[in-house]
Amino acid sequence: MAILIADSGATKCEWCLAETRKKSKTVFTQGISPYFLNTPQIEAIIRNELLPGLKKASVDAVFYYGTGCSNPANAKLVKKAIANVFPGIEIMVTHDLYGAARALAGREKGITCILGTGSNSAYYNGNKIVKNSPGLGYVLGDEGSGAYLGKKVLQYYLYNTFDEELRYKFEAKYKGINAVEILENIYKKPFPNRYLATFTLFLAENRGHFMVENIVEDGINDFFFNHLCKYGESWKMPIHFTGGVSWAFRDAVTDLCHSYEFELGQILKNPMEGLIKYHLEK
Repeated sequence: MAILIADSGATKCEWCLAETRKKSKTVFTQGISPYFLNTPQIEAIIRNELLPGLKKASVDAVFYYGTGCSNPANAKLVKKAIANVFPGIEIMVTHDLYGAARALAGREKGITCILGTGSNSAYYNGNKIVKNSPGLGYVLGDEGSGAYLGKKVLQYYLYNTFDEELRYKFEAKYKGINAVEILENIYKKPFPNRYLATFTLFLAENRGHFMVENIVEDGINDFFFNHLCKYGESWKMPIHFTGGVSWAFRDAVTDLCHSYEFELGQILKNPMEGLIKYHLEK
């Protein structure tokens, strides 16, 4: 039996066709966010970006974990798009946080966190998500995420807070960038959260500068304070992390766990390996 597992954030979606843990095929497509894409657009991504990579391989079931799919209406439109491409097979569509919980904690209790383009967290009892701190998206929330940190980078630049060294490095990396271009991308073009998140690379490339360290530590601390501290379970069981920001700044995540006296669990760049293990064992 060949199962197709998808882990989708707002920026990219990883698809893995697996029969065994050693026999699998991975294809990447653009991220699928049902807040920004409708069913025909999602179907087009699957047909144009995924199917060529699968090379007509047989698929017996699809397990899709995606951003925005905690909303039943969003999950329904994603499932319809998948069913249009893969008719007549088992299809499960649920949110990416549930996928992170299964990948990181398996069948054990724990707090699971995603720090990627967006951010989210939940208490998982080994079977289902019991508590979830509100995910308010990149405008009102997403503390500690790529979009949140990227927004801070642009604020430092546009408010002229960067010192001369960082301003020079920023303008050298993003040649010709200006306020008009930045505001156009954020307020008029699609996927502003993805655009904001691209600026976390500047932070990763300039670690050690006190302003960069302040942005990283303060941004991730905002996630800890506003979300993890709201779970009484945070002091009783491991806290796991996945996502590009978690991985790139895992030293800051580790230090904050120590500061808050939390037990740090796993930090994974992405949850796919854990999801393959979970579904094949099941």
